[in-house]
Amino acid sequence: MTDAAAASPADVTPLGVPAWSSVGKTVRDNIFLGSAVLLLILVTGWAVVPSLFAGRDPLVGVPAEKLRGPSARHWFGTDNLGRDLYTRVVHAAALSLTATVAAVLLGLVVGSLIGLVAGSLGGVVDSVTMRIVDVLLSIPELLTALALVTVLGFGTRNVAVAVGVALIARFARVMRAEVLRVRRAPYVEAAFAAGVRWPTVLTRHVLRNAYAPVAALAAVEFGVAVLAVSSLSFLGYGAVPPTPEWGSLISEGRNYLATAWWMTTLPGLVIVAVVLAAQRIARALGQDGAR
Repeated sequence: MTDAAAASPADVTPLGVPAWSSVGKTVRDNIFLGSAVLLLILVTGWAVVPSLFAGRDPLVGVPAEKLRGPSARHWFGTDNLGRDLYTRVVHAAALSLTATVAAVLLGLVVGSLIGLVAGSLGGVVDSVTMRIVDVLLSIPELLTALALVTVLGFGTRNVAVAVGVALIARFARVMRAEVLRVRRAPYVEAAFAAGVRWPTVLTRHVLRNAYAPVAALAAVEFGVAVLAVSSLSFLGYGAVPPTPEWGSLISEGRNYLATAWWMTTLPGLVIVAVVLAAQRIARALGQDGAR
């Protein structure tokens, strides 16, 4: 069946040629995806070399310029101590994104290993492991992270660990489901029949063909982790002031909502943009994995 024949009637002309609406949708999707990728590259640049994007000192303010609105001199305005807010947002990306990436990697690696072992061994190991995972999934991730960081203590590292542990269950569930699906594939059964060792089959055939949905989930959980890390930072569990983090910047500005809306709105919009970009990339990865 050709692509034109497989398309829905709304997407093709009477001659079987794809309609302009379908072409326009593809172009829009590519533009949105490209914008999402560029945004994450920009924010990554903020985290790696913040001085390249903001030349001011994020900790030093000018009292005479406090609570100035957004302008050509101060793109995001200034805070209550006269510090340039754009500079603080850029420098805050280093801690916020480092904690986010560390949390996602922790959840991805540990959760994938748990799901891989449970799905491969089956039996009692699978049943017990999945019941524990079900219990963890019944608790909101942010609540789990909040409970863990309360035990671990303050600091960006502890926030990253707490959020990462909260993400493990979701990765374990998805990886286990993919392992069970791939295990029934003919090429896996043929590898076992040919006498290939179990670890080799697991890494070369099962894991290689089960990673796509897990990669898409990692992009989704990246956005979730950004929100969780920022929320814990907002509550005061992150870095010690005056070190900037995205969540703490919003927390600092909440007492000035009536007179300096930009102190909370603009850092919040940066967080929203990063989360939406991660979600758009996750959707693209999910569509590629489904093909």
